[in-house]
Amino acid sequence: MKHCFVRLAALLSLSAILGSCGTGSEAECGQLRVIPYPAHVEVRGGTCDLTKFRTIGCLAGELAGEARFLAARLAEAGIDATVGSEAVARGIMLSLDASIDSPEGYRLRVAPKRIEICGATPAGVFYGIQTLLQELENGAVRCGTVEDAPRYAWRGFMLDEARHFSGEKRVKELLDRMAAYKLNRFHWHLTDAQGWRIEILKYPDLALVGGEGTHSDPDTPAQYYTQAQIRDIVAYAAERHIEVIPEIDMPGHASASNKAYPQYSGGGTAQFPEFTFHVGKEATYAYLTDILREVAALFPSKWLHIGGDEVSYGSDAWKTDPQMKAFMRSKGMTTVEEAEGYFIRRMSDTVRMLGKIPAAWDDVLACGMQVENSLIYWWRHDRPETLRKALAGGYRTVLCPRKPLYFDFVQHEDHKWGRIWDGFCPLEDVYAFPDAWLEGWGLTSDDLAPVAGIHANLWSELTHTPERVDFMIWPRLCALAEAAWSQPETKDYDRFLDRLNDAYARFDRDGVYYFDARDAAHHAEPAGPMIRKKGEPEMDFRD
Repeated sequence: MKHCFVRLAALLSLSAILGSCGTGSEAECGQLRVIPYPAHVEVRGGTCDLTKFRTIGCLAGELAGEARFLAARLAEAGIDATVGSEAVARGIMLSLDASIDSPEGYRLRVAPKRIEICGATPAGVFYGIQTLLQELENGAVRCGTVEDAPRYAWRGFMLDEARHFSGEKRVKELLDRMAAYKLNRFHWHLTDAQGWRIEILKYPDLALVGGEGTHSDPDTPAQYYTQAQIRDIVAYAAERHIEVIPEIDMPGHASASNKAYPQYSGGGTAQFPEFTFHVGKEATYAYLTDILREVAALFPSKWLHIGGDEVSYGSDAWKTDPQMKAFMRSKGMTTVEEAEGYFIRRMSDTVRMLGKIPAAWDDVLACGMQVENSLIYWWRHDRPETLRKALAGGYRTVLCPRKPLYFDFVQHEDHKWGRIWDGFCPLEDVYAFPDAWLEGWGLTSDDLAPVAGIHANLWSELTHTPERVDFMIWPRLCALAEAAWSQPETKDYDRFLDRLNDAYARFDRDGVYYFDARDAAHHAEPAGPMIRKKGEPEMDFRD
């Protein structure tokens, strides 16, 4: 698969540099060919021929990385631009402007001989660069002005690597594409029942033993990221203004960890063996604190996700465990739910002690999670009352409900591989989120004040190949990007579909195996994996 901006050079020979309206119809000539669509666009006559002006002026030292990034992208297009620290009369100027209200806002001005990109912060300048590059890539750098800022500060995507492993190259390609569409949060689900994918130096068997197997093949040799690879990927993301949020799932979804270090297992059920950590052992808290300390040191993000979901799948084992029963008596607890709450609150405090803010799935609302310095991911679409509870309680909340933002759900009625739950997650539903759901949730737009942003999740039970991963992500992630960035009044689904044609062309050039919403037969649906987990029946994801 090629880098997401490879082959720009071929496009520069098209009519854009000669002054046409690009690939759009006459009705689109006043529109940009950009996803996500900007807040304000003013297109004037004429174009800027970047092949004639090869200087990038960078007026702030903080923008050196953005200038290098732009120069590298232009070089891939056959334009060898030089970067300087002084203002230029001809070329591209990058600067900071404190008068721009939004931290990620930018202003892009294109004249025949000069392009100016101003941002309130380097992130804003970077997003202005992405708009310029999409216009260039799509065949037009037309004169005019773009003033833009995102609707939500949190525009995220989660990749589950516990069930099936992607690897460093694939993750970097994903980060490139996320950056192109102005997505800025990469949630990395690194541990679960099926696999542990991050090296922990103090407990090497977590990766060496816990990293063995995948959801579809338990005999796969250990696959995991070394700490050096983690640092490299985190730095790569930071250059693209993407914050990487790690998730270490607890106290459930712990089977892979317990395979490596069974002394910390709290047991499970026949269907979910060794599913939980033992929350009644003091040694468990020391063990998990050691792990989180190494994780916190690897990720500069202020967020550290500790999971907290679906603990009931394995916590029945706590009811009969002698040490667990003694622990509960000593704390005056009568239910395993109380023990779960104790664990969540204690490990959240540990995360704060490490200088991070704990994030968790909405299950933890039942555990008395602290409102201040916490982040809740609302994922259970069938429980809008949980969302209402989070928002009314003042919890900072990320919206990522299964419908329509779980990308392991099928996206077309003819598809056979993927979850279906009282419907599925088509492109148009992703694009309409969240506004089309407010009435059904019993909320108004004013109730969303505590919402940090929106976030799509790809659980990987049925995405065992690169082709299947891409097919489930694209173009739905384009729709998510516009839903997260663009204000409701600027969104237009038909225009989005027209601009999506440019994304399809980009995917074709770069070898991305995507779902073609224009023609479901264009790319056949890649089959999901045969599930042969030892001792478990095949799972029917259409229920």
